[in-house]
Amino acid sequence: MRLDKFLAHHGYGSRKEVKQFLKKTEVTVNGKRVQDGKQAIVPTSDIVRVQDEVILYQEYVYWMLHKPSGYISATEDQAKTVLDLLKPKDAGRAVFPVGRLDKDTEGLLLLTDDGQLAHELLSPKKHVNKVYEATIEGVVTGDDVHAFKKGIVLEDDYQCKPAKLEILQVNGVKTDIRITIQEGKYHQIKRMFLAVDKKVIYLKRIQMGSLQLDENLARGEYRPLTVEELEQLSKKRLEIQE
Repeated sequence: MRLDKFLAHHGYGSRKEVKQFLKKTEVTVNGKRVQDGKQAIVPTSDIVRVQDEVILYQEYVYWMLHKPSGYISATEDQAKTVLDLLKPKDAGRAVFPVGRLDKDTEGLLLLTDDGQLAHELLSPKKHVNKVYEATIEGVVTGDDVHAFKKGIVLEDDYQCKPAKLEILQVNGVKTDIRITIQEGKYHQIKRMFLAVDKKVIYLKRIQMGSLQLDENLARGEYRPLTVEELEQLSKKRLEIQE
């Protein structure tokens, strides 16, 4: 791999920008300073340092983000996007959110540059569970649980796949629930509850496939997936392919 491609891949700018970066910044390969971006390196064995910091090769990155309310799940928008939450050193990676959470929805969001993984997690045909916790305006009943299990019909006559609805606690005229779905239609959970004359007033995703939201992540914080989390994703990918 060319050095300029390696550095661009790790967020140090476009190849054109890396050319100027190499002139102004001390970059070494195996202890020798290099200013020519065309130099070939072996990413998995050569030691590349930027101002004495070793840059480890990562073909893809996988970051778990605790999305706060007020951010759009997109890479570009006039409003604030989840990419605005990235630290400067990470902002150069061409990551994108896997799936969408509404602007006012919080919780688990995976950021990656692995397009194949994104497809496998998002396709309805893959049957990947997505688990949410929510507060509902209205008293959720056993009849609602049965209706969700059967498949809610939305206002446009689309029948949702069966969903698992659990009643966690009833607080007067509000109900805390947990719901598991395998789809991701536009405003789906909100529309499902509207279909039974109730309103979602708070929504948070806590799990997607094998990934569970890290409770130690504050809103707006993110971290790389752990080895165990990556192994679970890899295992799921093999199951999907089979």
